[in-house]
Amino acid sequence: MDGSRTETSGAVDQPGDGRFDSLHAEAKAALSAAANTLRSVRERYREAFAAELARWQALRDELDARAAADPGPAGGDPVALRRLRGDADLLTSAVGQHQAELARLELALRSLENTWLFLERGDTSLVGEADLPTLPTDVQMRIVEAQEGERSRLAQEIHDGPAQALSNAIFQVEYIERVLDQEPRIARTELRFLRELLRRELGDVRSFISQLRPPRLLQLGLDGAIMDSVETMAALTGLAIETDLSAPADLLDEAAQTVVLRIVQEALQNVRKHAAATRVRVSTRLEADEWRLEVRDDGRGFDVGSVAARGRRNFGLQFMRERAELIGARFEVRSRPEAGTIVSLAIPIGEERG
Repeated sequence: MDGSRTETSGAVDQPGDGRFDSLHAEAKAALSAAANTLRSVRERYREAFAAELARWQALRDELDARAAADPGPAGGDPVALRRLRGDADLLTSAVGQHQAELARLELALRSLENTWLFLERGDTSLVGEADLPTLPTDVQMRIVEAQEGERSRLAQEIHDGPAQALSNAIFQVEYIERVLDQEPRIARTELRFLRELLRRELGDVRSFISQLRPPRLLQLGLDGAIMDSVETMAALTGLAIETDLSAPADLLDEAAQTVVLRIVQEALQNVRKHAAATRVRVSTRLEADEWRLEVRDDGRGFDVGSVAARGRRNFGLQFMRERAELIGARFEVRSRPEAGTIVSLAIPIGEERG
């Protein structure tokens, strides 16, 4: 018995036992293989997504070209045009879903990579009891799911509300153009209906903007959120970014504040990616009946005319311009090669904005 016990104790694995090293290496290899497989799938998904995005852009370009070539009631064959618009709407929804799926793949891949590093470092800081809260990656997954669910809900509401209303408005304009010469009284009545429809839908769109109000805006207010964005960009890039926020933020409603913050963030991203600037200045001021924002840099600048000719492909400028239009603001970009860039936003205040 004693000999048996002695033999058993002699077989107990020591901390440096090769079997544990082998199992540890096997676990890392399994994670590495899974990450490599998922990375390959991610790359193929990216390629497929890029092709789908190009197809969507081609549809949008074709719609734009037809509208520019024939601004009349149908822009050509009305049945074909309606079919083209329907295809573009369906593809827009599909592209949004694919983009969300790609984001999930990216998160899953990062989780595998982080888990491999966790094993590699031998870090025990994330090891806990079974009844403790979920791991951060699981929390991230839940956050992504919640975000995508909210985006899907808003996308459906926009599709059923403003998007449908705009589609109806297009057909109403086509009808007005047909009867304008023969029945001017009917045309005027239809125009009044159309004006009220668009005003109502603009209110709905502004309410959607309010729902998408950034959390930092709620926490810090507009000036605080702008400063937070400026400080983050300065830390990331080393740029010298000056601020002069003299216009009172409380003169703007929630939708306008959201637009101001998003344009500041987009303008700063453009500086980081394209400008090669050394100094940037973000300022707000009141001027006459306008609340004005300006983001100015001393970077390489660009030819505004040639960029504008690219239309929808210039997503950053298009994004800022469309945001400004939603709140009835005026958006402008002034730039010349090697002469810096000025992005400005002018928001009417008081009666003029209404």
